[in-house]
Amino acid sequence: MQIFCVGGAVRDELLGLAVKDRDFVVVGSTPPEMENLGFKAVGKDFPVFLHPETHEEYALARTERKTAKGYKGFQVHADPDVTLEQDLARRDLTINAIAKDANGQLIDPYHGLDDLRHKTLRHVSSAFSEDPVRILRAARFAARFTEFVVAPETMALMCDMVESGEVDALVPERVWQELAKGLMEAKPSRMFEVLRSCGALKKIMPELDKLWGVPQPEMYHPEIDTGVHIMMVIDYAASCSYSLPIRFAALTHDLGKGTTPEAMWPRHTGHELRSLSLLQEVSKRLRVPNECKELAQIVAKFHGKMHQVSQMRADTALQFLIDTDAIRQPQRFKDFLLACECDSRGRTGFETAECPEAKVLIGLLEAVLAVDAGAVAKRHAAPEAIKQAVFEARLEAIKQVF
Repeated sequence: MQIFCVGGAVRDELLGLAVKDRDFVVVGSTPPEMENLGFKAVGKDFPVFLHPETHEEYALARTERKTAKGYKGFQVHADPDVTLEQDLARRDLTINAIAKDANGQLIDPYHGLDDLRHKTLRHVSSAFSEDPVRILRAARFAARFTEFVVAPETMALMCDMVESGEVDALVPERVWQELAKGLMEAKPSRMFEVLRSCGALKKIMPELDKLWGVPQPEMYHPEIDTGVHIMMVIDYAASCSYSLPIRFAALTHDLGKGTTPEAMWPRHTGHELRSLSLLQEVSKRLRVPNECKELAQIVAKFHGKMHQVSQMRADTALQFLIDTDAIRQPQRFKDFLLACECDSRGRTGFETAECPEAKVLIGLLEAVLAVDAGAVAKRHAAPEAIKQAVFEARLEAIKQVF
């Protein structure tokens, strides 16, 4: 039996990055032997075990054979005769196909060290084309390692995979999983640039892909192109280390601009409601978690109104807080304002501009929350009278702030 540390842990250590999880490959062993040593079997599709003390993952060396479309269409062969080189050959990128033995010696049969030095994302072998998830992973690594570029031959292979329909076999849960990870990387725009370059974005999220080439009024959007604007917005959200729901809302808030008739360009009247409708379709198709979906819906529908707060009457401002459910969910409303801030600053020349509307709305919300609705309700019996009295008390609080 031989044990090697493999994959991301080796890569990140070589890059001088913090190592979070370590994965190991075991060569020359069998499931019964692993269990006799105290390892706990956890793998469903292939032999993976947890170390009895560290609980780190140890997988038996294996090879894979493509049997059907999609990332699950594989027949796995794990046997004591499978070599380390054979196991590394099935991995996606050369920088993830470096192993380290117990003595710290590196095993690099596919020249991952060279690609680390040259900051290149390159596929290990033609087997890359057998798993469409690898396109998403390559794009995600481009967002994480912002100075790395996809090798031309790897990009060509990815284009062929899209053309052949391999990407069509991706399951929604896996697409969302990779997109969510990519949105949380250092520069998420690079993930979408890679997906666009190989044609995959048009397949997995056509509503977003349509935004490139759609102009906006130069007075408000000096960058003009809607797709460019969206990338600036999500990168700003990443630079602030905002949460995944905020980043997803930033990504999807302007989807409706992709359906504006060209005759109306560069204006996009009513795009907010169109964005909401498209977002609901995307969320259903990709099975987006409720926390992300619900914040994104509010941002898509109300991000335009948020910037009009200085022109609002007191009753309009209160209704805005009610419509966004700010009174019942103040933290989500604050996340809404942060997503709107990203929208405002994700424009050429506006990266450091103030967003005074957010401060005004926070002040109004605090005033409304300070109203003791329970005490107001006690002075009335009928439900409608209670509702009206609470509304008027909150309205008076907003008038005091105005």
